[in-house]
Amino acid sequence: MGIFSRTRDIIAANFNELLDQADDPSKMIRMIILEMEETLVEVRASAARTIADQKEMHRHTVKLDRLQADWADKAQLALSKDREDLARAALVEKKKAADMADQLKAEIAVLDDALRAYEDDIQKLQNRLREARSRQTQIAARLESAENRVKLRTLLSTERVDDALARFDQLERRVDYAEGRADALNIAQGGPPSLADEIAALEGSDKIDAELEEMKRALGMGDEHKGD
Repeated sequence: MGIFSRTRDIIAANFNELLDQADDPSKMIRMIILEMEETLVEVRASAARTIADQKEMHRHTVKLDRLQADWADKAQLALSKDREDLARAALVEKKKAADMADQLKAEIAVLDDALRAYEDDIQKLQNRLREARSRQTQIAARLESAENRVKLRTLLSTERVDDALARFDQLERRVDYAEGRADALNIAQGGPPSLADEIAALEGSDKIDAELEEMKRALGMGDEHKGD
């Protein structure tokens, strides 16, 4: 009866309640699945033994039926020979065989009920096992997701992120410096002047000419040179 009680407890178990009360739900669900798998193996083994016992009882009932027929024939033979005493003894043996056969048939009927109970329990256990394995997959997925979120939050809350951003700033400054050097080299190598550069050059030329004329007038050289 132990295995029946154990099977009923597992079938009636409330997975949600067990997992809510567990410190480690993933460990609890593994234990539940292991318990169910072991119980399922035991139930199947018990069912197999019951079937074997039932087959053996069937063989004994066949033998007892033949024995009854044999004693009936012997009783009839003895009676035909006017040996009523032997006929009565043969019928007594026939009754013993019949009683044994009836007892075995009653036990076979009990085993039939037990087998139906085993089949029902096996089906229920298999359904519960599928449910437990599905829950195990869900719990594993939720646990992995939670752990990943914890890792991400831990990463974002540490100085490593600030360090990484600082490195990016340094890289950007290096890129700016490299671009500045490239622009300077382009100017040094006589690249084509821009429109603003050409206008500024014209303005500079006018100022130089005006200053030169001013210097000539100061030296009294302006008119003489014009006369020459």
